[in-house]
Amino acid sequence: MVWLEKEIQRYLERTPKSKRAHQAAMEHLPLGVGSNFRAYEPYPLFVDSAVGAQLWDLDGNEYLDHNLCFGALMAGHSHPAVVRAVSERIQRGTMFGMSTELDAALGREIKARFPVDQVRFANSGTEATMHSIRLARGVTGRDKIIKMEGGYHGVHDAVLVSVKPPREAAGDARQPTPVASGHGIPQAAMQNTLVAPFNDLAAVERLFREHRAEVAALILEPIMMNLGICMPDPGYLRGLRELTQRYEAMLIFDEVKTGVKLARGGACEFFGIEPDIVVLAKSIGGGFSLAAFGARKHVMDAIASGKVFHAGTYNTNPVAMTAGLATLRDVLTQDAHDRVARLNEQLLDGYRRIAGRVGLHATIEGAGANGAILFLPHPIRNYRDWLEMDKPLWQHYWFGMVNRGVLPQPYWWDEQWTICVAHTQVDIQKHLDAFADLAPALAEHAKQKQSVGAT
Repeated sequence: MVWLEKEIQRYLERTPKSKRAHQAAMEHLPLGVGSNFRAYEPYPLFVDSAVGAQLWDLDGNEYLDHNLCFGALMAGHSHPAVVRAVSERIQRGTMFGMSTELDAALGREIKARFPVDQVRFANSGTEATMHSIRLARGVTGRDKIIKMEGGYHGVHDAVLVSVKPPREAAGDARQPTPVASGHGIPQAAMQNTLVAPFNDLAAVERLFREHRAEVAALILEPIMMNLGICMPDPGYLRGLRELTQRYEAMLIFDEVKTGVKLARGGACEFFGIEPDIVVLAKSIGGGFSLAAFGARKHVMDAIASGKVFHAGTYNTNPVAMTAGLATLRDVLTQDAHDRVARLNEQLLDGYRRIAGRVGLHATIEGAGANGAILFLPHPIRNYRDWLEMDKPLWQHYWFGMVNRGVLPQPYWWDEQWTICVAHTQVDIQKHLDAFADLAPALAEHAKQKQSVGAT
């Protein structure tokens, strides 16, 4: 642990203003932060400003940013096209609770990328997954849903189940026991959420057979990004599509993270699968709170007919909609996607080369704009595999990279890096130089733990 302790001590020395800001915030906010995901020991980094791919903390330390607001900023910080559009729009009013032409315009942009006929908007991924599940229940007349163990779909009751369950409470790996992700989730909600391991078609089919005619939908991230990067096995998503059709349930792709970051048309395009409902958020807003869910017209007709209710005062906020339009039209073009994918491949290849050179046994996974290093000797296929992650080694990596001027990803070992349109080849080299400087110590840390374990 000496390597981790040294990096944390260096972090303490570099960020005293963040420490003071956090201590002051503790009096006013639980954990001193606005979201539990932002709290970590010894204290979180506090931000002063950011632009493009660069971020500065309160002490003036500059970082190459691959955190990018938990992956919500493929457009980068304050992209000029987004800032120009929003600056003009905001002079004409900030919100109305009434319709504007922006609503249909952004709907057309999403339809051009994803296999949907109609779209409704929301303000966060949580809202959008909540509405998509309600829509599926309303259309099918069923109550139960299936989600994946380790899958995260926001913070409403139906999906705050088996997000990060303790191994001792999670039961059989092939038939996981649903576990509430904290107090306050009613048992009635728990009874309607079934849990399956990712990459296991047989387990999903078993749930469909046991709960025949009860399952409204299966919701999943096509690439699980609550486990770093967990790729679907070849044929797995196609198999889920066939199972949901056979049992007359809806397939919901939670593309809050993959969305416009995996490809121009997200996982639907990347894997060639058409789900029944697509959920989008994060990077579609270009730095503003924006989410959407869409489907074919016969599904969305449940909303039009009043069978399923959807509303929201902040929905289609004109400022956020303007940012979304600028992002999809002017920023996240096909050329931008191609360029970002190339940069990500360079970063992935560099990580693999450096890890191999120093004898660091780790798995480096990536797709589209995202990637991650998992301190495991083999790729993961599900949540139980991810549980074997070497957390102290990951912490050594994260604090070590931060101390070298690179925010490699959000804090927590279930996250991943994001490449944004503002990143350059120079940035990728800077990132790799920092990793190359740190990697020998990571390899020695790992070897020492192995030798201790062997004795």
